[in-house]
Amino acid sequence: MPVLEFDPPERFVAGTVGPPGQRTFFLQVSAGARLASVSLEKQQLSTLADRVNDLLDDFAAGEAVEVLAEMLEDVAPLATPIEDEFRVGTMSLGWDAERHVVIVECHDGQADLEVDESGEPVLEPEQPADVDTVLRVVIEPGQARAFARRCAKVIAAGRPPCPFCGGPLDPTGHICPRANGYKR
Repeated sequence: MPVLEFDPPERFVAGTVGPPGQRTFFLQVSAGARLASVSLEKQQLSTLADRVNDLLDDFAAGEAVEVLAEMLEDVAPLATPIEDEFRVGTMSLGWDAERHVVIVECHDGQADLEVDESGEPVLEPEQPADVDTVLRVVIEPGQARAFARRCAKVIAAGRPPCPFCGGPLDPTGHICPRANGYKR
């Protein structure tokens, strides 16, 4: 299993490419000359930001973290070239109590495997059992809070939500299920 590890990164941010309604979401991490970008869904990014905030509230709450997060605010665009290493399948989030750091892992998921009649995966002899790639980022609490704040701004920069159903509004409106199909 290839692991792209950044411990610690110089920069860990979320960003998008494309116009609202057609955006592709990315996580990007860099350290020195190393740069890695992974693409993910908007909902995955939203969930990650929420969970990072929850984790920090539980384990690293304090004024120092908030002040540091303000100092570490990153409003710069994503670094180029933006080429995703993989599309995120699953994510994990952890807290290392000894080092007082947040650990974010993004997995590209398992490869498509054939299954036999018993439901067990059938592996080809040259195919490894564990084929996913992992992006592991270890960040300080202040950097994690700044990351979560940027995620919220990136998500909010998209299409405004419909006041009735919460779905995204296109510039031409949308067919609202709460308004019985009338265009809003």
